[in-house]
Amino acid sequence: MRNYKISNTCFLISVKPLVMVKWVSIFMALFFVSNISFAQKNGLIIEGTTPNLYLIHKVVPKENFYSIGRLYNVTAKGLASYNNLQFENGLSVGESIKIPLTENNFLQSGSAGSGEALIPVYHPVQPKEGLYRISIKYNKVPLTTIKKWNHMQSDAVSAGTPLIVGYLKVNKNESALAGKAIKPNGDVMNENAEPKPEPIKPAINPERLPPVKVPDADKQEKKDITTPETDEPKVTVTIENTKSNINFSGGFFKKLYDDQSEKKSPVSANGTGSTFKSTSGWQDGKYYCFSNDAPPGSVIKVTDNATNKSVYAKVLDAIPDIKQNAGLTIIISNAAAEELGSGDKFDCALSYVK
Repeated sequence: MRNYKISNTCFLISVKPLVMVKWVSIFMALFFVSNISFAQKNGLIIEGTTPNLYLIHKVVPKENFYSIGRLYNVTAKGLASYNNLQFENGLSVGESIKIPLTENNFLQSGSAGSGEALIPVYHPVQPKEGLYRISIKYNKVPLTTIKKWNHMQSDAVSAGTPLIVGYLKVNKNESALAGKAIKPNGDVMNENAEPKPEPIKPAINPERLPPVKVPDADKQEKKDITTPETDEPKVTVTIENTKSNINFSGGFFKKLYDDQSEKKSPVSANGTGSTFKSTSGWQDGKYYCFSNDAPPGSVIKVTDNATNKSVYAKVLDAIPDIKQNAGLTIIISNAAAEELGSGDKFDCALSYVK
């Protein structure tokens, strides 16, 4: 019995390490499978800014430059070069590498071929980030396109929301990601879709008009002005003692501001405003602005303290962080400034809903 126990004990001791190795192997395999499932569940997250856009891929067992290249429609040597790695040295398990997004594998217009699949690529919205800034960051993809891809009814978007900003294009027969393909909303990737309309231009752009002498304060004068270098007919323009030549009673977004104000009391503020050039608003009164205080998609009531006129402008995004914008509270489109009768910079009162 004693010899049996000793031999049995020896047997257990010799077998136990093998059992442990087996369980460790199973655990590691499950770990990497769960990692892949987690990455696929949460979608492909885009990194970088134009023109250097990329995805992050974590290497799992048995992967190499060739297999990863087929997964993302990138050449093996191109993948090594992009990551400044020696192709001959291969890859290490757990290593994170960058997957370049180029015109070869990243689609934001046009359509995929019959043997190709489109997998959505997402951008998580950051605090105080609007569609305009996201558009600029990713090849200036049109705002209307982003809204169609993401089934959006307005420009408003919450921080943390994953937004589709393009599609990874892969070979259906070579990439395991092809199973995650979806059809873009609104057929915006279809080459036969209707072309995007040209931006509306003002019938008369004030910058193209020749200098006109402004009459006395309490008088009006009518002049025939022909726009230069065109065959357009003569247009009669009334020149008044104010800078504003257009009047949309505050603009198209006044009702939206009123609706927002009914749901929540607006906040008031004072500051300095400036302008940016835009083709929007001249014919339809759709005024836009940049603001660090109000969220993108909301509407701000802007009142020029000098003229006492007000307009309602929808927020595109936060004010671009550049030197010339230092100290500004709001930047409005030049069409909005035209209705206000404002100059390049002006003192203003703001009212908005946070």
